Amino acid sequence: MTMDDDRRPLASRNTGWARSLARMLTASGVSPNQISMASMVMAAVAGIAFWRAGAADGGLRILLLLAAALFCQLRLLCNLFDGMVAIEGGKQSRDGAFWNEFPDRVADMAILVGAGYGIGAPELGWAATALAVLTAYTRELGRACGQPADFCGPMAKQHRMATMTAAAILSLPEPLWNGHNGVLTVALWGIAVGSALTALRRARRLVVALRSAPGSERQGMH
Repeated sequence: MTMDDDRRPLASRNTGWARSLARMLTASGVSPNQISMASMVMAAVAGIAFWRAGAADGGLRILLLLAAALFCQLRLLCNLFDGMVAIEGGKQSRDGAFWNEFPDRVADMAILVGAGYGIGAPELGWAATALAVLTAYTRELGRACGQPADFCGPMAKQHRMATMTAAAILSLPEPLWNGHNGVLTVALWGIAVGSALTALRRARRLVVALRSAPGSERQGMH
């Protein structure tokens, strides 16, 4: 299993702007772990914005939803650049594996739970968070079993953030039809259901891979 097997396949990683910014960050002395920590801050701001937008009206609501969308994307940019600075920039550290995973779980919780409280359905936010964590757990379980990391969807991390970003933008015109928080409610349900399907799909693919691996008959004996 190569290092690339454990990296999420991202087309943006090969773009000129991403490579240029990664080089700048590498030269600035910023560590990959610091970028990972920053992703939690970005997610916390997004979560607070979603939470406060739920009870806001008028211009304040618009500003909060735009901030939520922006900081969801900034969270993803942190996730992009921490890996690029670590690997392409040659700044890997012994505790890098921890900072590669732990902030992502905190970030998902901050955004999804914040949105859940904002729409008045905290249980939905927590359910979406739990199922999002389950997708990551299933991926890491596969790695622990000696398989490459499985980043398949339909609701992997980038899909969750795309959904929340789109929901924030699409929520802006809700007052035109006297709506309020309906789009975000649908988005959280979509993430919860999609994450459950993703975890099941990854689990199935893992079981198939383990059963077809050489020597699987002996490994399965109790």
